[in-house]
Amino acid sequence: MSDRPPYWHLFVPKLITVLRLGYSPRDFRNDVIAGLTVAIVALPLAMALGIASGSTPEKGLITAVVAGFLISALGGSRFQIGGPTGAFVVVVLDVIARHGFDGLLLATCVAGVMLIIAGFAGLGTWIKYIPQPVVTGFTAGIALVIFSTQIKDLLGLPMGAVPGEFLEKVNAYAAHVAQFSPAAVSIAVVALAIIILLRRYAPRWPGFLLAVITGSLMAWGFDLQVTTIGSQFGELPRGLPMPELPEFNWDKLKAVMPSAFTIAFLAGVESLLSAVVADGMTGRRHRSNCELVAQGVANLFSTFFGGLPATGAIARTATNIRSGARSPIAGMLHALFLLLFMLLLAPLISYVPLAALAAVLVVVAWNMSEVERFKYLMRAPAGDRLVLLLTFSLTVMIDLTVAISVGVVLAAMLFMHRMAEAVAIQNRSTMIERDVDDYQRDEEEYTRRTRLPKGVEVFELRGPLFFGVANRLNDVLDRIGPMPMAFILILRDVPLIDATGVSALEEFLTRCRKSDTMVYLVEMSQPVRALLSSMHVLKSDVRAAASFDEALEMIHTHPNSLAHSEDRNG
Repeated sequence: MSDRPPYWHLFVPKLITVLRLGYSPRDFRNDVIAGLTVAIVALPLAMALGIASGSTPEKGLITAVVAGFLISALGGSRFQIGGPTGAFVVVVLDVIARHGFDGLLLATCVAGVMLIIAGFAGLGTWIKYIPQPVVTGFTAGIALVIFSTQIKDLLGLPMGAVPGEFLEKVNAYAAHVAQFSPAAVSIAVVALAIIILLRRYAPRWPGFLLAVITGSLMAWGFDLQVTTIGSQFGELPRGLPMPELPEFNWDKLKAVMPSAFTIAFLAGVESLLSAVVADGMTGRRHRSNCELVAQGVANLFSTFFGGLPATGAIARTATNIRSGARSPIAGMLHALFLLLFMLLLAPLISYVPLAALAAVLVVVAWNMSEVERFKYLMRAPAGDRLVLLLTFSLTVMIDLTVAISVGVVLAAMLFMHRMAEAVAIQNRSTMIERDVDDYQRDEEEYTRRTRLPKGVEVFELRGPLFFGVANRLNDVLDRIGPMPMAFILILRDVPLIDATGVSALEEFLTRCRKSDTMVYLVEMSQPVRALLSSMHVLKSDVRAAASFDEALEMIHTHPNSLAHSEDRNG
């Protein structure tokens, strides 16, 4: 009989797994502290994202409560925190402008169904095939759009609705910038300063919340004439509304289908990226398809309560982990704490100035922009740079759906071109030479492992390291068990690497670096070596060797490798 677990096991929520393994009062205490900490961070963020999406602050809070609870309770990650995120701002603004809020609810409901189907169909593992330049391009584009939507509140400009098109926004701001409000600018500057300074000198303090509280006290204490949540939206409701089904008709369904697909795609990508980040921080492994099903259910129920689209939030998930969370109960408690805040603090929230929330979103946009990652990918091959810049430009100027479609198609065409080049490289030898070479290689592999010193591992990659297979590189470390002291990675049969492949290799090297594992890259081709050098992958703890024997010699002569390995292994 097979040792493989039954298929349904892949959809068991991590909450059930944790409770089966044992959950102590100490674990619960840690989860309470983490849940409260994340709720304090999420409170101003949820309101700000609700407003930035063209909706209202309570819609953001409803989403964080309903979807946040369900994502943690049903998801495939121990530490995932769900709720409204910056990734959806552009899409939600567009859907509300075109189809109204009822259209958004219907699109989100359909997206939830799509995510559930995708999860049960096993498509969660396919998300890893999205190329890194596409992900970075549309994420940076969304960040710029979010920033552009906040200038009105940041400067307190006396203008009507902000235009939807990017260039129209710029022209509208230019026409009104001379009428900026010194009071609003003062609040925004103080809020920004608090967030930036606390991040640098007191990173554990809730910078977003303290910035919003300070801005509110400034507006109230000095009687500043600025726009607040209360003056713009009225007092927040205390608690959740009664659930109801979204309005449905076939014509509207057909009209919102492209937006529903975009919402489902973003929710899937963002949630699994967040889960991967959580895995990297904790050493745990998430269940990707279970996570997609949970995201689908969460988005469905969010629409029943009149909420916004939701997905995994990377920053809040990282905060949850750093605060000592032990299980999904921390995420469930974060949602319950937010509900408690709605019940108790609704009258006080009305005094929050929009300029302070705009400052919060400016920081969110900066974090989303991944400036360093963008600059890093600009050192990649020309094709990857083209995909990055085109996806970024289309996200800002045209539409996120178009940007993703064009980016993925262009990346696929680029991959086909590279595969053709790789085949051309491999076909330079005759079949007889390849047969002999394959036989010799098998013999070499058999004897090679017997010559490895204790504490040294070897692995050989074959074929192009491109976006479709790059993420499998890190599976090597998961399979070998305890980290070795030295790792020999043979790249003889890797004719090319793309930007996503380099990112995966960097992640592999980072994991080795954290374990003090020296890495030896052996038999790199000149194109591969040139690319890794230009993207600054070849650092002091990564050594290049012309052959397996040379790598072994370097290991024996390196004072901190073999000797240290013997000390570690006893």
